[in-house]
Amino acid sequence: MRAKRSTWSNPRHAREWPSSLKRYARAKLGAMPIDEITTADVLGVLTPIWHRRPETASRVQSRIENILDYAAAMGWRDPVNVARWKGHLDRLLPSSTTVKRQQNGGTVPHYPAMPYQEVPAFLAELRALKSTSAKALEFTILTVCRTSEVLKAEWTEIDLDCATWTIPAQRMKARVEHRVPLSEQALAVLMSLPKLANNPFVFPGGKMGRPLSGMALLMVMRGLGHGVNGEKSKAVPHAFRSSFRDWVGEETGFASNVAEAALAHQISNAVQAAYERGDKFKKRRELMQAWADYCDLKGNRQ
Repeated sequence: MRAKRSTWSNPRHAREWPSSLKRYARAKLGAMPIDEITTADVLGVLTPIWHRRPETASRVQSRIENILDYAAAMGWRDPVNVARWKGHLDRLLPSSTTVKRQQNGGTVPHYPAMPYQEVPAFLAELRALKSTSAKALEFTILTVCRTSEVLKAEWTEIDLDCATWTIPAQRMKARVEHRVPLSEQALAVLMSLPKLANNPFVFPGGKMGRPLSGMALLMVMRGLGHGVNGEKSKAVPHAFRSSFRDWVGEETGFASNVAEAALAHQISNAVQAAYERGDKFKKRRELMQAWADYCDLKGNRQ
């Protein structure tokens, strides 16, 4: 910013550069070594504000992209810019112009989701792949957690004996610790994974001591014909949470607040939140096992 400040003729622009990064990016990226920032980390900054404040989000993306380009030019990180819009993030996020147009029309866009009726057949295809990326995507579907939460899961967070995964508050969107009851199928995924020395992550990536990248799950789905330009659907990994929510509402008798707790959604109504202090863990365990059993509806367990 010091190097570029002299080129900013607009005083407001000069103020917004640091203030926007402090407000939206510093909490997630500020303490990270510059050469360890991944696509998933950048999406972790942008996704929460992309549909809510598209213009601001677009500016934050551009500023992160500029900073990573500067770091690459200084030799501090790989030249491949994980915050680049054209040819990279534009494959993962709708343009801010599109978002604003949709909002002006009265609709807010959502991640393209796979109809829940199609999830069992998709899971059968997925399980045939056997790769770490495929197992990470399966675990994402079975736990209905956010992709960033799954990709950064560490073995120390997993209690196999109690079939529970405890995600620490600092990795949750709402900054509240979240306990995930693990179904038999989710446990089977974990039991099939090796534990690598010097890598704490459940789903290790190609770099020593690093998890899988966010692109890994997207590439698995693309390989199976899904995604932005998919032949079968435009569904993306994060949207299996929507598939799950539709299934709960259409096919089960579970209360909506149990489903919302499973998705780690915070209650916006202050009065309701005052009464809903528990995490409904026992009911959620029943729900997550029912969801996993539904995903096995067509006998696709192997």
